[in-house]
Amino acid sequence: MNRSWTVRLAPWIFTLVLFAGWEAAVHVFRISQFFLPPPSDIARAFIEFWPAIQRNSLFTLATTLAGFALAVGFGLLLGLLVGSSRAIYAGLYPLLIGFNAIPKVAVVPILVLWFGIGAVPAVLTAFLISFFPIVVNVATGLATIEPELEDVLKALGASKQDIMRKVGIPRALPYFFGSLKVAITLAFVGSVISETIASNQGIGNLMLQAQAQFQVPLIFAGLVALAVLGIIMYWLMALLEARMTGWAQRSGFAQG
Repeated sequence: MNRSWTVRLAPWIFTLVLFAGWEAAVHVFRISQFFLPPPSDIARAFIEFWPAIQRNSLFTLATTLAGFALAVGFGLLLGLLVGSSRAIYAGLYPLLIGFNAIPKVAVVPILVLWFGIGAVPAVLTAFLISFFPIVVNVATGLATIEPELEDVLKALGASKQDIMRKVGIPRALPYFFGSLKVAITLAFVGSVISETIASNQGIGNLMLQAQAQFQVPLIFAGLVALAVLGIIMYWLMALLEARMTGWAQRSGFAQG
């Protein structure tokens, strides 16, 4: 088996080993289903509650993507603004760090007061929790232009706008597309946090109802559904990153 196939099969092999070991450990150590259900029970819960899982997964995916889209637009613009000026960078960066340090679960009740229970708080929570990595990475990509390079370009007659457009933005692209992989997973976290507090739909709400009814396998089925959605979206962002900034990736990882 060549190296390419080894790399492609590795995730499936590791996943099968994980679930097989999980199943064996539950039976060998006689772990109660209410503490840790085996994968076989989780699979049965998937089959039994598939319509509800599918419906709520689509809702969570929709709110996550909406919040993620807002985060991409806002984060890109704010990152360009912060990275374009040392004064703006010094002024806004501490505020961004302070805002990011606020637990988003504490913001959800405020969003409920403003917008009511439903999809809007989930979208906004996904946005609030995922825009920060985009801002930081774009600003970092712009702010790390070497002063010597700027001096040379200015000596050749380039304006600050020319330097930003022709050097800064291309340089920030790998940072930007790399940040999307982090932001999309955080967006799922934000959506589910809001759904457990302020929604009657979504995987978070489904898991909350399952908890109230002591349906532990269904809770884990919801976690698996979230993991699958997160992996798919992460893979799509990684594919987009490789397509748009393949020139900036190290060959060992770019080729798998």
